[in-house]
Amino acid sequence: MPSDQVTADFSIKPTLVGERVILRPFVDDDLATFRAAMADPEVARLTGSPPDDAPDEERLRAWYGSRNAQTDRLDLAVVDRATGACVGEVVLNNWDPPNRNCNFRTLLGAAGRDRGLGTEAVRLIVGHGFEQLGLHRISLEVFAFNPRARRVYEKVGFVAEGVLRQVLRDGDGWTDATVMSILAAEWATHRGYPER
Repeated sequence: MPSDQVTADFSIKPTLVGERVILRPFVDDDLATFRAAMADPEVARLTGSPPDDAPDEERLRAWYGSRNAQTDRLDLAVVDRATGACVGEVVLNNWDPPNRNCNFRTLLGAAGRDRGLGTEAVRLIVGHGFEQLGLHRISLEVFAFNPRARRVYEKVGFVAEGVLRQVLRDGDGWTDATVMSILAAEWATHRGYPER
């Protein structure tokens, strides 16, 4: 079905299976992963979260306990197929229905890094966004001090659009964020492998 005729239905929380990861709705056992990730100073820095703003248990449980009921966004747990453990999340949010645009964000704990899990998770959720939800554009912001994430986004086909100057306080200084996006027509051409 052409993407112009697809109406995004974020109430459906799919399970997406790749070679290395499974993206699925959240379960209670995932809380330990996010509790640890939110307490990790590197995760706080890479996501632009204040280092002393880790949510308490009640807030964490309420947030992840409500993700599967959301009808205007898609939050999925990233599960490492080799271990069966939840290692993070991928999210399509800030849904703009008239323009069929969404924001993308991800969080991976230490157990999910440097093995290609993040790259595959991004490809799976972006592919779902274009092929099943009929999105036209998916955008994100990546901080200048996170070149690893920017490289993942480039490998999947996101294109830099511009720089938000000094958007985040980083210690005693400031850091920029690069705005990146990928369009449905670009995805249709390379399916998340622009370098082939």
